[in-house]
Amino acid sequence: MSDLAREITPVNIEEELKSSYLDYAMSVIVGRALPDVRDGLKPVHRRVLYAMNVLGNDWNKAYKKSARVVGDVIGKYHPHGDSAVYDTIVRMAQPFSLRYMLVDGQGNFGSIDGDSAAAMRYTEIRLAKIAHELMADLEKETVDFVDNYDGTEKIPDVMPDQNSESAGQRFFRYRSRYGDEYPPAQPDGSD
Repeated sequence: MSDLAREITPVNIEEELKSSYLDYAMSVIVGRALPDVRDGLKPVHRRVLYAMNVLGNDWNKAYKKSARVVGDVIGKYHPHGDSAVYDTIVRMAQPFSLRYMLVDGQGNFGSIDGDSAAAMRYTEIRLAKIAHELMADLEKETVDFVDNYDGTEKIPDVMPDQNSESAGQRFFRYRSRYGDEYPPAQPDGSD
């Protein structure tokens, strides 16, 4: 008999469930729901921007169908539903959602009044010019690359933002509670 099976420790199932769920919830919040302070991005945002960069979907080139980018992201970097990835793209293309748009969208990306965006097959996107600043030295190995979910691709751990002091506040703004968002800055730059 192995050493692992010799001793059984009784535990209170209610306390164990509370503790385990809280540990899991906190790991999700820290790992996925809050932006990384080093570049100001959540993992899904980083994966979308990186996929668009790899596709050559630059601000000075033709738009590509959103569905094409979503397919690349879920196939290579983000093995979750396509709606989560497309919702992220939509949000990054809405001038009323972010301080600075990271995605330049063409088509219906919803309204501030709550109107939904058109389906991904009807919208087109490319990187916004400011997104290039965020990824400026990516090819110069300025950041670590890590394996994707199945080990077939490498993705940046963070983006090599050249102005990291303000990265966390530049694109996404959060309160101290878990992920509640401040509204975007006013057009005149005031809060």
